[in-house]
Amino acid sequence: MSTLLFRNGRVIDPVQHLDTVTDLLVRDGEVVGIGSFATADRVLDCTGKIICPGLIDMHVHLREPGREEDETIETGATAAIAGGVTTVACMPNTEPALDTRDAAEFVILQAKRAEQCFVLPIGAVTKGRAGKELAEIGKLVDGGAVAFTDDGAPVASAEIMRRALEYTKMFKRKEKFARPVDEFEDRFGKAVLVHAEIMELTEGGVMNEGAVSVRLGVRGMPGVAEDIMIYRDIVLAELTGGKVHILHVSTAGGVDLIRQGRKRAEQLVKEGKPSFWISGEACPHHFILTDETLTTFDSNYKMAPPLRTQADVDAIIAGLKDGTLSVLATDHAPHAAEKKAREFDLCPNGIVGVEVFLPLSVTYLVEPGHLTWNQMIEKMTINPAKVLGIDRGTLVPGAVADVTVIDPDVRWKIDVNQFKSKSRNCPYHNWPVRSKAVATVVGGQVRMSEIG
Repeated sequence: MSTLLFRNGRVIDPVQHLDTVTDLLVRDGEVVGIGSFATADRVLDCTGKIICPGLIDMHVHLREPGREEDETIETGATAAIAGGVTTVACMPNTEPALDTRDAAEFVILQAKRAEQCFVLPIGAVTKGRAGKELAEIGKLVDGGAVAFTDDGAPVASAEIMRRALEYTKMFKRKEKFARPVDEFEDRFGKAVLVHAEIMELTEGGVMNEGAVSVRLGVRGMPGVAEDIMIYRDIVLAELTGGKVHILHVSTAGGVDLIRQGRKRAEQLVKEGKPSFWISGEACPHHFILTDETLTTFDSNYKMAPPLRTQADVDAIIAGLKDGTLSVLATDHAPHAAEKKAREFDLCPNGIVGVEVFLPLSVTYLVEPGHLTWNQMIEKMTINPAKVLGIDRGTLVPGAVADVTVIDPDVRWKIDVNQFKSKSRNCPYHNWPVRSKAVATVVGGQVRMSEIG
């Protein structure tokens, strides 16, 4: 039996409403509990540090198979560990798409070989992500898929989206969890993660449609293209009693629609009527950056959905503060340098972010007072675990010992040249930030540590 002791740190676990300076003991890959412990096989001195459940990033692109020049499962998982992230969920827009049981099992096998973070495959909603025919959802679940999306492309057909929600609803949790699971969380089956975009409105667009796009003379992508799809899928979630999670929310209108949807779902529960699940996530680039950055034509600011206005940024922060947006994620999207070096209208969308997920969130959410440490950690741990229906995100006794140790006060500058990711497409080079993961423990195994 091997033991690992985190000594004298500020232990934060939103599930247990825990925020206290104490020790945390881990034995054979499971959490024993908190308290005063004499010794262990290995001791990490966490004085002045925060000890929290391992961070979960439920929105990453690992590119393997098909685009290993951008990222591999191993390099992406290694980057996650460097950022304090113990679990990632990878999107299915690989080549070929992650739309079969074999594809899901391949991801899990490659992650085990890498021996870094825990990697969860997310299956495609439709075969080949073509939007024409449902993928083999049942077989994907058997292969380990924890949720479904065609991310990178929307499910354009309302009929197919309806059938996806009806089908995924059948796959309920079977195993017993160490963490508490309420009836509401377990009621709706597997989540469908929505890339909200009406393609007819965004075709040919390279940035947000607005004053800046007009000034630059480039075709824009209107925010309503996102809002319309969010509204459609909230309505379909209510119709089917399904579980919908909106990825990378970027508009004020989208935030308000999710807020209304959540209130509607809560009201149905109060009335004792069949309800549905609606949640949403925010990514750092959408609560930090605006479309004004595109005046440089730097491709590292080209996103999908695009960077929008300051009013949208303010709305996303408000949505994080009031709980409308319950999840923080990165949409980590690596691209090889030669791809981002193409003409602005031809280069791919997206940036890498898993290694700077924590410091950016602290610097732009906690430090200004928008969120407390507890609120931020909740959105990075138990809330994504609930969306994905996984037994992670807490330090309750018996839980898998995924632990992140954070130095909350260290100040440093981001250096993309030090990233573990294969790619460097990141706009935050040389940005000053606060806080850093100093130890990452996965299943009781120390994967990274800067403390003794």
